[in-house]
Amino acid sequence: MDEWGEWYAIVHEAASDGSVENLKVILSLWEKDDVEKLVEGKAHGATPLVMACRNGHYDVAEYLIEKCGANIEQSGSVVFDGETIEGVRPLWCAVVAGHFALVKLLVQKGADVNSTTHTKSTPLRAACFDGYFDIVKLLVNYGADIEMANRHGHTNLMIASYRGHAHIVKYLLSLEADVNRKSLKGNTALHDCAEGGSLDIIKMLIKHGARMDADHCGMTPLHAAAVTGHKHIVEYFINMPHLVSRKERIDALELLGATYVDKKRDMRGAYELWKRAMDERYHPGLPPIPKPPPQPPIAAYNYVREVSDPEELNELNDLDEMRMQALVIRERILGPAHPDTHYYIRYRGAVYADGGQYSRCIELWNYALDMQQSILEPLDPLTQSSLTSFIQLFSFMISRQTSTEHKVPPVQREDILRVFKKAVMEVELGKKLLYKVYLGDLKHFTKVFTIAIDLACLLTRELPEEGSDEYIAVHKAIYELVRINAKGKRILHMLYLINSEETAVAGKYSTSKFLSPNLATALIKVGADVNSTDFDGNTPLHLAALSQMWQRDVVIALLEAGAHIDAVNNDDESFETLLRNKHLYHSVNPVKYTTLACLAARVVKKTYSVDQIPKHLQSFVEMH
Repeated sequence: MDEWGEWYAIVHEAASDGSVENLKVILSLWEKDDVEKLVEGKAHGATPLVMACRNGHYDVAEYLIEKCGANIEQSGSVVFDGETIEGVRPLWCAVVAGHFALVKLLVQKGADVNSTTHTKSTPLRAACFDGYFDIVKLLVNYGADIEMANRHGHTNLMIASYRGHAHIVKYLLSLEADVNRKSLKGNTALHDCAEGGSLDIIKMLIKHGARMDADHCGMTPLHAAAVTGHKHIVEYFINMPHLVSRKERIDALELLGATYVDKKRDMRGAYELWKRAMDERYHPGLPPIPKPPPQPPIAAYNYVREVSDPEELNELNDLDEMRMQALVIRERILGPAHPDTHYYIRYRGAVYADGGQYSRCIELWNYALDMQQSILEPLDPLTQSSLTSFIQLFSFMISRQTSTEHKVPPVQREDILRVFKKAVMEVELGKKLLYKVYLGDLKHFTKVFTIAIDLACLLTRELPEEGSDEYIAVHKAIYELVRINAKGKRILHMLYLINSEETAVAGKYSTSKFLSPNLATALIKVGADVNSTDFDGNTPLHLAALSQMWQRDVVIALLEAGAHIDAVNNDDESFETLLRNKHLYHSVNPVKYTTLACLAARVVKKTYSVDQIPKHLQSFVEMH
């Protein structure tokens, strides 16, 4: 850190601690121009004024503004509740701190009440989130726009409704806040309130004309209350025939029953809700509303069919079948595109795994993964999460094979292969997306690619007998990944990744670092280029030497397959020089793997310029 950086840190610490006297002493040592520079400087991403406001230090903020000339609109980054918020200004920080007097000081000094963070959060939104009613009124009196929304299109009315701040909601409605305004995903304040659970606010919103609109996933506020388990709100809605149809009442009761099974673990309550829905379907004197024709039975749901009439419901007494009914009902009503549909399928699978029923878990997770890949865009974080969960499950099961604790069934290679193929498909679709949308999201693409490699490590942990059907199937699947020739921020060839710590996505139970030699052999066998380079000119051999997970077997496999031991990267470092620096030089004999062609290339490179070398030899010579 330079001298100015050290002084920035000292001033920053004094402002953060609220030590105004210490701050005065420190700044009295400097000339006016230098003081202005110090109060504008950042330490840990924030200026002294930003930190003083974040911590609610009125005296420090007043001194910095009035005596030191601190810019009242300076921005920085601060941490709230463990999350770093970027692009925050002093006013936003003071609001989040809930310091009314400090907020008043800032607005009186001319702070922009409609300034935003990088996520488009305004000071008013922060006040609505935390329920600071006095600050809300103060900001509005100074011109805060009540309709300004964040990057997701969520308004101040929406967040106050979700958080249950009835007094703020009432105030915003009195200012004629748009009660039916929709976010980017189509939800309204009534959706958010139904999810949050405040019946008083629900009544207020409806009184002001809130409609039972559906969002982009087809979810109404009634659905939102049902999936979050707010029975009192569901009951209120379904007793309002001008808002809810008979069919919607039935769906809400069935969906609420599914929530009782999965979220509340209340089987009796779920049965009673399903019975009410069934009675409504076949209400005497009204036309029946039968359930849709049953879909073909699904293996993941243990081939359970949804109960369709009162007699079948009366016979429903098996707890496991009730759990499957909940999944079937949720999928029918919400559809496969809704996040809750695959979330609860995955949740149920995790519960089975915790109970030792691993095959049930694997079936449910595969079904959820298929659903996600058919609905979501390639590289979606939800799909990544599902694939990562498989790695963790398989790695855990493998680790317990040699454990003295409770044993688990061995992982079937067919199960890993099944998931690996889906990961390869995600990589292929992701690559097309990157080409379609310029630069795309390379971070997500790299993550999916490393997930595929970690699965490949698990798949090749124990290779089947050479020439067997299993052996051929494994190598064919790995070939499909090699064939994609995926490239991300740098060239992500498979032989690079097996030498990289980036493959450790399974966390505690990751086994990839122990399995790389087999994977290296398999990759080489299906045609992976042992001399491919990344943007830094590193070959797989370079990266093996640079890796903290030194594996001689991997290195020997690469050398035996024709990797050039004397190839140099952009820093003119070869595998030999890198290895020598790590005191591992004698673990591999370079003479054995240095060819006459390599020696000749070195001489040619030193003797001739590139344009004097035949074109078909230039790349080979330049490598050495």
